[in-house]
Amino acid sequence: MTEVEKKCNNCGSLVASGFCPNCGQRSTISKVTFKETFHDLIDQLFSLSAPLPVTIKMLLVNPGRLFREYLSGKRKKYYKPISFFLLATLLYIFVRWLIDFSPFAQTIGDPTSSPVIDEALLEQARDFMFRNINNLLFIFVITVALMLKAFFYKRYMLSEYLAVAFYLAGFYTLLTTVNLFYMKYVNPGFQYIAMLVMWVYFIY
Repeated sequence: MTEVEKKCNNCGSLVASGFCPNCGQRSTISKVTFKETFHDLIDQLFSLSAPLPVTIKMLLVNPGRLFREYLSGKRKKYYKPISFFLLATLLYIFVRWLIDFSPFAQTIGDPTSSPVIDEALLEQARDFMFRNINNLLFIFVITVALMLKAFFYKRYMLSEYLAVAFYLAGFYTLLTTVNLFYMKYVNPGFQYIAMLVMWVYFIY
């Protein structure tokens, strides 16, 4: 071992530069600090070459290429499908809480111009959705995977379509999150814009 080489803390390989040639970890890793944690978060979320921005970009401009590359083994450059789905779900829940959005309150409208609405029933439905949102989204993921397998049953295994479905569900959740702002501050009656966009996206 030369003076400039040292062992990687992660895999034990010899390192003579800023990153390990074997596993890719930084060679300057020592104790965990707030600065390092914050730097890693910013790097993963906002760096143009990080997996999350690359994944979102590819889902927007060329989702088919993303799916093909991920299923063919190019995994490191993309954000993992389940992690992407969970991150999108957490973002949706946070934004919904932040802007105090209630889909039922937004659609009740003027009581003099609409049929009588059982607000207690709507409140129960809202509470049920909040308590079971993760289960409902997972059911959506499984349904999409089964539909893809039914239409393209010879090409990939169900587990591979499940990965694609997690990406699609995460993307739909991001669309829904953006739609919350539209419904809250622009047009509360137009609650299906995310669904319409997603249908066009599926066709695309």
